[in-house]
Amino acid sequence: MRNKIIILATAVVALVAFTASKQKSVKIFLAGDSTMADKEEIAYPETGWGQTLPSYFNDNVIIENHARNGRSTRTFISEGRWDFLINRVSKGDFVVIQFGHNDQSKKKADRYTTPEQYKANLEKMVSDVRAKGATPILCTPIERRKFDKNDNFVDQHGNYPNLVRAVAKEKNVILIDMQHSSMDFLIAAGTEGSIKYFLHVKPGECKKHPDGKEDNTHLRPEGALAIGNLFIEELKEVSKQHKELKPLVKNLNNGEIKLTYTTKIKEIETLKSNTNNNLDEGEKQAK
Repeated sequence: MRNKIIILATAVVALVAFTASKQKSVKIFLAGDSTMADKEEIAYPETGWGQTLPSYFNDNVIIENHARNGRSTRTFISEGRWDFLINRVSKGDFVVIQFGHNDQSKKKADRYTTPEQYKANLEKMVSDVRAKGATPILCTPIERRKFDKNDNFVDQHGNYPNLVRAVAKEKNVILIDMQHSSMDFLIAAGTEGSIKYFLHVKPGECKKHPDGKEDNTHLRPEGALAIGNLFIEELKEVSKQHKELKPLVKNLNNGEIKLTYTTKIKEIETLKSNTNNNLDEGEKQAK
């Protein structure tokens, strides 16, 4: 009888430990544009920083990358992508939101969003996430690589990042200031030193761009990892004031960082598209 009790107690402890370990899993949803998005094999070495974010977390963290090329807050919502994402969110999850590159593109009517609507869309996203009992995290858009003839850095985002900051302040939302951190990173790397992080490809190097390309908006794997690291470092700093981020910081990969990609979500491909997928941020619309 005593042995049976011991076996039963051991089984109960094991079951509780197993259940507790299952409860420790953390889910992160990413909503954004091509600087964050997963890429098709044909586009390699183009890589979104959200695509490599699993590199910085342990196996307890599950990341769903819903970011897509060419999307603004307006088109992400109108195509049903936001509803698709939010319907998968549960209490305790985290939703990282980074838009701006396309919202500001006045010459691209298929994606342009006025500053007023951009701010309202961000507010809607924050409200929807909180309604699910999840935590929204707003990010200002990462910088494009641009230096003038005197090697001075040139910002190209205008007032859109300030609108993200305004929403974060007014709604008391966690803010990761990717614009400022990426700007500092690029300035430190310099005009020439920063090239290696962006999609500068030679003829024959990329199937999507067989003739080669110099793209100062989109990232190579090295750039995606570097930008992801900026996100992680600021996340750790911000967590000192936001205890709700503890589950994320607790599950960071503290060992050697190995390049790991997100798992693609097959259902996303069934969603309608009102955006020219062949025209990424930073490219010129054909006349």
